[in-house]
Amino acid sequence: MNHSSLSNFIRQAFTGDLKTKEYPKTYRDLDMKVSFGQGTPTHIPWVSFLASGMTTSRGYYPVYLFFKRHNILVLAYGISETYQLETTWPDQVLSQAQLISDLIESPFRYGDSYVYRAYNVTCDDTAVSFYQNEKKVDEAQLQSDLDDLISFYKESLDLTVANKESQVSQGLFYMEAQLEDFLIHNWDETDLGKTYDLIYEDGELISQQYKTDIGRIDILARNKATGSHVVVELKRNQTSDDTVGQILRYMGWVEEKLNDSGVTGLVIAGGFDPKLDYAIKRVSGVSVYSYKVSFELSKHEMKN
Repeated sequence: MNHSSLSNFIRQAFTGDLKTKEYPKTYRDLDMKVSFGQGTPTHIPWVSFLASGMTTSRGYYPVYLFFKRHNILVLAYGISETYQLETTWPDQVLSQAQLISDLIESPFRYGDSYVYRAYNVTCDDTAVSFYQNEKKVDEAQLQSDLDDLISFYKESLDLTVANKESQVSQGLFYMEAQLEDFLIHNWDETDLGKTYDLIYEDGELISQQYKTDIGRIDILARNKATGSHVVVELKRNQTSDDTVGQILRYMGWVEEKLNDSGVTGLVIAGGFDPKLDYAIKRVSGVSVYSYKVSFELSKHEMKN
């Protein structure tokens, strides 16, 4: 869903028009549903992004919720109110994310869903604008926020299927943050540490979750030999050709903003969708690696 569609959604929310046929039907292989109400305008218009088998009344999914009365747009870890599945967003995420009911006092609905991003919205005759902490959020950041949540959603669906087996037995991390922390803390002992250096500024590590104006890079490092940057994108489970677009976006930013024409990309994942192979064939400067975690228990022998 691009900025134009999102702006149109906000504008229409303040009208009595309930028609949605002009909006896209899919986005990144997910069904996209838009609602301004059934019969009468709803208090909270929404846009949901649904995987196969999910519905807004039965499932979990990324969703935009526009709280018109408060002029707040929430990009949420959506959870259906009518029926709830046994599986939902990972517990580790929900235990840290803010409930919508904690963000907005006595919301009319959807208080049990969780906040991924929240934007204050202004809408006038000339433009629809979005703000966080009184700072305007540009189109690229809005797009990055949505795409990152959708990527995580797809991975959580893969995890749900894969949970028929133990994640430990598969040798995978449960969340990308765990993989990221492991690499950072053990950088010098990994193959990456032989070729790349982490970046520090005034004694502080800035490589991890490197902030750009189009989103955050998982890890940004420098080639020891050339000084050029490498963009490292991590996927704790299976990744797909979606990742190529994401890493190319960050590489383009580094090339322009950090004046580095030699920037390369590195994808590290627990597995790969076959479609990724076709995408990589047409892309230079991007390499892919898989990882596996080894876990072993040794029985402690008591001394006599």
